[in-house]
Amino acid sequence: MRNPEELRSHRWFGGDELRGFSHRARSRQLGYNPEEHLGKPVIAILNTWSDINPCHMHLRERAEQVKRGVWQAGGFPLEFPVATLSETFQKPTPMLYRNLLSLETEEILRSYPIDGAVLMGGCDKTTPALLMGATSAGLPAIFVPAGPMLRGHWRNEVLGSGTDMWKYWDDKRAGLIGDEELSELERGLARSPGTCMTMGTASTMMSVAEVLGLTLPGAASIPAVDSAHHRMASASGARAVEMVWEDLTITKILDERAYADAITTVLALGGSTNAVIHLIAMAGRGRIPLSCDDFDAIARRVPVLANIRPGGDRLMEDFYYAGGLPGLLSRLTDLLHTDRLTVTGRTLGENLASARVHDDDVIRTRDNPVATEGGVAVLRGNLAPSGAVIKHIAAEPRLLVHTGPAVVFDDYQDLKKRINDPALGITEDSVLVLRGSGPLGGPGMPEYGMLPLPDHLLAKGVRDMVRVSDARMSGTSYGACVLHVAPESHVGGPLALVRDGDPITLDVPSRRLSLDVDDAELQRRRAAWNPPAPRYERGYGALYSEHITQADEGCDFDFLARVGENPEPDAQ
Repeated sequence: MRNPEELRSHRWFGGDELRGFSHRARSRQLGYNPEEHLGKPVIAILNTWSDINPCHMHLRERAEQVKRGVWQAGGFPLEFPVATLSETFQKPTPMLYRNLLSLETEEILRSYPIDGAVLMGGCDKTTPALLMGATSAGLPAIFVPAGPMLRGHWRNEVLGSGTDMWKYWDDKRAGLIGDEELSELERGLARSPGTCMTMGTASTMMSVAEVLGLTLPGAASIPAVDSAHHRMASASGARAVEMVWEDLTITKILDERAYADAITTVLALGGSTNAVIHLIAMAGRGRIPLSCDDFDAIARRVPVLANIRPGGDRLMEDFYYAGGLPGLLSRLTDLLHTDRLTVTGRTLGENLASARVHDDDVIRTRDNPVATEGGVAVLRGNLAPSGAVIKHIAAEPRLLVHTGPAVVFDDYQDLKKRINDPALGITEDSVLVLRGSGPLGGPGMPEYGMLPLPDHLLAKGVRDMVRVSDARMSGTSYGACVLHVAPESHVGGPLALVRDGDPITLDVPSRRLSLDVDDAELQRRRAAWNPPAPRYERGYGALYSEHITQADEGCDFDFLARVGENPEPDAQ
């Protein structure tokens, strides 16, 4: 156990020199008596709440509960508002700003008199951003997940945000429902604070935080409005104080085994394809090598056990009542590294000792899985030499081996303008190709990857086609969507060379994505290709464009991911 003089904050507030005197005087200016904070762990509460982030609209209240826990454990809480990345409203995509929040997190933890941190997030990009920044900072840190919202409802239907939005929007375009039904759906789709209650990116990444060992056991699936969520927040604040005294830093928790277990968990959940990019970036901050191939290797031996939309038919509230993530992990212990340390100070195995499953339909047994193989596959071929991904568990099986003629769109505006053009001759056998939507081209890899189907095919009852892009898609989406094609078209990847009518082959069992055009023709096309002009001339966009890496490298900034140390600030 550490003593008060070993606290990082002591360098600011302790001693009898000028700076200690000055810092104590300014603390009094804030209204704090010395006995409230001197010799106590200072805990930063990094809160991603804002008035325009519905996933986090309850985190202002939860921060007070975290503070209560910190006070009760003998610590001193300080709340820091940090960038809020609202998946719903921020354009062109909050993925453009994930690294900005990561950088802000790292620098706040580094530059202030902070001994430990409570990280509050959940909406898609906030979880990886906070964990990336905290990993780089290297202090004791615990994550408080925002939690999923309650089930949606419409008439006698249970709705899942995202997944059912896409479903019923296609029904509207096909003429199956009208404006009245759509208006009712609009009122019933999202009923409470919290993240999407499907197994989208938010639920996937909150589960990742838990299996990595960075949350209290069971925290990831607690519904945002459940009283258990209040209690979890308070307990997390208390535990943050204890972690400081124990010097239990985030770097002592996150190792190669933790990330292997995170991949196993994502696959068993039928989780979001976005986890591939985020986990590679997160591991990179800890100097832990991770690649797309690690996902594919683990996927071949991990079954999907979580029966949650879009890969299943239940929702996160059901998952919580069925036993939550501890319940699911209890059925995978032979595939996990259960001797790993977690924020509780105990091992993962010890945390799972009392875990139970209460509903075998929601959390399946190994002999009755949702799918026998993990829900994400990594594809390679001459169209994706650095890899691409597909959530094949959410696609129609008939499309998992398919060859069809390409119909090419240069960017999302082009797609919206022409998708219903009869002159394109799109059939259900066509392969829709979208380029210009990657890390640079998007910019930020917007969630364009679930390309809309033409109205005339929807009206015929077609609900899935093969779609290929360098974009991402929402984890709540579904369909035979090949995503994250790397290198992206914007930097001259093979996707830039595809032309209308070119045969494209998708073969998920063989993990292959190929452009069936001879090499000589592709070389001619490459010689004629010209790179697009830079999108940004100044500001954050220019910084992003100059330093962003490709999807297979995690889309981190090269200067944040590279090896090197930052010196501790001189508090004197």
